[in-house]
Amino acid sequence: MPMSSRPSLSRPLLAVLLFACIVPSALAQRVSARDRAAAEALVARMAQAETRFRAATVLAGNGDPRGAEEGNAALEDMEDVIDACVKQRGCPLSDLLASYKRLLKEGIDDSGAGPDEAGEDDELLEADPALAADVPEAVRAARLLGDDSRHAFDRMVRYNPAIQAGIRRWLTDMRPQLMTSYENYQVMRHLMWPEFEKRGLPEALLFGILAKESNGRVHSVSRAGAAGPMQFMPSTARRFGLGPDGTGFDTRYDPRAAAEASAAYLNERLRELNNDVELALAGYNGGEGRALRVYRASGGSGFWNLRAYEQFPPETRDYVPMVIAAAWIFLHPRQFGVTFPKVEATPAALKLVRPASIYELTVCLGNSGNRDGYMRTLRNLNPRFDAETVIPAGTVLAATARVAQLYRRHCEGGARAELAHALVTADPNAALEGAPPGSVAVGDVTPVPGVATTIVTGSPQPARPKAAQARTYTVARGDTLGRIAQRHGCQIKQLAAANGLKAPAYALRQGQKLQLVGCSK
Repeated sequence: MPMSSRPSLSRPLLAVLLFACIVPSALAQRVSARDRAAAEALVARMAQAETRFRAATVLAGNGDPRGAEEGNAALEDMEDVIDACVKQRGCPLSDLLASYKRLLKEGIDDSGAGPDEAGEDDELLEADPALAADVPEAVRAARLLGDDSRHAFDRMVRYNPAIQAGIRRWLTDMRPQLMTSYENYQVMRHLMWPEFEKRGLPEALLFGILAKESNGRVHSVSRAGAAGPMQFMPSTARRFGLGPDGTGFDTRYDPRAAAEASAAYLNERLRELNNDVELALAGYNGGEGRALRVYRASGGSGFWNLRAYEQFPPETRDYVPMVIAAAWIFLHPRQFGVTFPKVEATPAALKLVRPASIYELTVCLGNSGNRDGYMRTLRNLNPRFDAETVIPAGTVLAATARVAQLYRRHCEGGARAELAHALVTADPNAALEGAPPGSVAVGDVTPVPGVATTIVTGSPQPARPKAAQARTYTVARGDTLGRIAQRHGCQIKQLAAANGLKAPAYALRQGQKLQLVGCSK
């Protein structure tokens, strides 16, 4: 909610919260009918204040200056209710506190701030450890209201001109990649963040690595052979439990498994590098052996020491500040005028009522609520399925609540479902009479600068001599196995098997030679 000022919890209210958490349930007194009536009145007052607050968010969202004033007044009403609830027997204080905290959080989220971003005027509230030592709920309340862990990353790294240069890049020519990374991460957050959190690593670090490594694309593969959202090389992946499983699926593409392995790898580096995050990131990119040798040779002086810095390759010198820069923006978006897109990422299951590929679902779902559509969401959450493979009816796919809703509305049947099926199963070769497979390549032709493209007029074309059947093909930039198979009249699975390519990614390298086995052209 774009209010001019965001309300913060007062010290008296903190005392109320902590007091409420440490009152033992054994001291609860019997509630009379009069007390129940008074408690119900307070609950009604809280509901009215909640309604008033939500109306204020609408005003503020429409640019009405009354929104800020109304919203703050509603929150003050809630504080008064909570204060009265503490003194009233039978009042459901925990419920009222939950309402207050939820609405306050909504106000923060709607203000355009990024994840866990605090305003400059916010106070960090800390409970007295002696008071709360034996009361788990008091500790929990203090943690929810005053946790400083969001600033942990700031204390772990150095903010210097190199980081500023990285921020400048993310906010200029690489801003689209930053936004894409954020959108992709939000969809996978429930799978990835818990793995970092339970290993004591900051979420910002996870986001920074994900943004730099893959932009949050689960099926990303580098020319060197690193794969998955966190870009593990095969040998390192095996050490941390990643790689082909019993079904042939490479678990480097699994976002949860990749995050778990990444967190374990980083903690291993941090332990041997005296908790130096920059050196740990240098090891992540430039090799753990090199990072350890540099650390020992430089006497533990750190990545930004010239003697250490010069021993890393240029790619690593770029990688470290770019990861930290992305993490810094993630933590402090308002500082840089960044408004991250709102992503509806509530996890949901989607059961197919008819066979469909991810491509077909993408067409059918449309792009309501997401400018770029939902192919990346479906691919990231279902890495075991190739986008072109028809998935049987009855299969349960991981999705978001929004995607599941759109599927029920448009894809279980009806005109759009039929149209999507027709589009993805259309045979381009049928456009030409008597054309052999692979004669028509739609969307695969790259215009050459300065050379006019040919427009088909329907006039007879001079006969062309039939080219000799190709036995090999050199992979060009932007090629996919599906396009190559279509162009040369191959069965994609036969082509993949002949060249040792594994589903679902069928990863190719530019310049790679493919054997065109079983191809008709």
